[in-house]
Amino acid sequence: QVQLVESGGGSVPAGGSLRLSCVASGITASSSCMGWFRQVPGKERAGVAAIAPSGEIMYFPSVKGRFTISKDNAKNILYLQMNNLEADDTAMYYCAAERRCVMSDGVWYWRPQDFGYWGQGTQVTVSS
Repeated sequence: QVQLVESGGGSVPAGGSLRLSCVASGITASSSCMGWFRQVPGKERAGVAAIAPSGEIMYFPSVKGRFTISKDNAKNILYLQMNNLEADDTAMYYCAAERRCVMSDGVWYWRPQDFGYWGQGTQVTVSS
């Protein structure tokens, strides 16, 4: 049984930092496709960042340069370091995993539908 448990969310002023953690069990972080997604009420869940077993990393354009995704394979934990937070980053953040990254014609797809395992979410609120 796969479980993903997020933590680290909270309320910070604009310009602040947070580090989200996702402890995975029942799935091996080193060989799995893992990512962070976020959702605000009334909008679809959107990708923030993802990391493949190869180490390849993808970021949503608006967070590139501010957020860093990483994994501790020994501890089976996925992280998201978020710096210089903006009010638009306010959302529920979800950890996601899949045993294989979805690839087609050499393109890596990391849409919400490409991940089968999800955590319960952790709220991030940034005040302007």
